[in-house]
Amino acid sequence: MQINRPALKFWLPLFIWMAVIFIASSDAQSAHHSSIVLEPLLHWLFPQMSQTRVEQIHYLFRKSAHLTEYAVLALLFWRAIRQPQKNAARPWHWPEAGLALAMVFLYAASDEFHQIFVATRTAQVSDVSIDTSGGAIGLLLLWLISKVLKRW
Repeated sequence: MQINRPALKFWLPLFIWMAVIFIASSDAQSAHHSSIVLEPLLHWLFPQMSQTRVEQIHYLFRKSAHLTEYAVLALLFWRAIRQPQKNAARPWHWPEAGLALAMVFLYAASDEFHQIFVATRTAQVSDVSIDTSGGAIGLLLLWLISKVLKRW
């Protein structure tokens, strides 16, 4: 069996990133792991901060991580779909970005479905929205940066 190396170059990073998200999603103690570092740091930096405020910041930190990991996922989907050729400038195609975002949505939904089966995790529709928003933000930033750099 022949391996298509050029295609592998674009799809393998995507599949690895999807595996990273899946493994992180399987972690029954993910909130606890991030709180071990963040909460003591916040108490040290801001000793007068209430525990409620610390927990709110921790929550925002975790949701920001979701935005970021799904922004990366969207960029990897876009790159795999597009498969740019070296030194071949192509104009931006919104359908490619739309397909990448649709794939992010489907993966986010499947990730939440998977969390139903993890004892200490809960599946939430709002997380699918946050994840998909992260994908949209990632693609929008790519488009804006490329416009500024006059890539297309």
